[in-house]
Amino acid sequence: MQRVVCNGSMKKIGLTLGGGGAKGFAHIPILEVFDEMGIKPCCITGTSIGAILGALYASGHSAADIVGMIEQLMVPRNARFKEIIRNRDSFKVLSMIDPHFSFKPKGLIKGEKFFGFLYDQMEVSTFEELSIPLKTVATDFWGRKPVVFDSGDLLPAVRASMAIPYIFTPVVANDRVLVDGGLMNNVPHDLLDPKCDIRIAVDIMGEQSTPKNKPPSPLEAIFHTYQVMMDAMAQEKLASHPVDIYVQPPLMDIEMLDFHKAEAIYEQGLAAKDGFKRQLETLLEGKAPKLGWLRRK
Repeated sequence: MQRVVCNGSMKKIGLTLGGGGAKGFAHIPILEVFDEMGIKPCCITGTSIGAILGALYASGHSAADIVGMIEQLMVPRNARFKEIIRNRDSFKVLSMIDPHFSFKPKGLIKGEKFFGFLYDQMEVSTFEELSIPLKTVATDFWGRKPVVFDSGDLLPAVRASMAIPYIFTPVVANDRVLVDGGLMNNVPHDLLDPKCDIRIAVDIMGEQSTPKNKPPSPLEAIFHTYQVMMDAMAQEKLASHPVDIYVQPPLMDIEMLDFHKAEAIYEQGLAAKDGFKRQLETLLEGKAPKLGWLRRK
C-alpha cells in the first residue's frame, strides 16, 4: 500500500482527531472535507474514538466508507419495534457487546467482537500497512504516563486507546495496563509530524445545556469529572502547542456513551464543516485568514 508522506511541493497537513466516545461521529464531516477537496493529511494522530476513526481513514477508507460501516451497526431511526424484532441485522450492534462476566471484572465490556468487526473493515493489521502514518495514544494506568503507538500491531494499540476505565477491559502488554489515552492526552496534536505546514486539531468535547447550579447525578459526576479533566488538559496543550485550525463542533447534550445517537451527532457535527473547509482552503491558498465574524456571513 502506497503511503502519503510529508514531502513534495504541496503543503503538508497534519490532522488530529480527539477522543470523546460517541461524540466521535462528529469527526466524519471533517473527514468529508478532505475527500471533497481531493486531498489527504500527510499524518494523523488520534486518541480513543479519534484513534479508531483515524485508523479507518489512514487505512484508505473514505468518510463515506466509514459512514457505511457505522450504518451496518445502527438500527434505522424510524424503524418500528416489530420490524426490529424481525430483522436480524438490527441486532448486529448488540452482538458487538461482549460483557465480561466475572466476580471481579476488569471491565464491563471486553470489546473483542467489536474489534473483530473493525479488523475486517480495515483489512490491515499493522501501522506499517496504513496508507497514512498514524499515531495513537493510550495511558499506562499504573505508570501514570502516556504511551504512543506508531508501529507494530494496530488493533491492540487502537483498542488500548479507547479502553475507558471499567467500561472496557484494559489491554495488558509489556507488563503495563493500558487504558484510554484521554486520561493523558485527549487531543494529541503535539504528536503531529513537525514537518507539517498546516496543523489541524478536532476537539469533540462539546457542551451541556444543564443549568450550572444543578448538582450532578452519580453518573454525571463520574463522566463529567472525566470530561472536565480532559478539557483542561486540551486547553493547556493548545496553549503550549498552537495549531493552525482548532475545530470544536458545536455538540450539545451528547454523552460519551450515546452511540445510539450516531445520526444526531453527525448532524450536529455538520455545523462545523463549512467553516472548517473555508479555513483550510484559505491556508492552502496562502492567504491571511479572515476574522471569524466575517467567515460566518
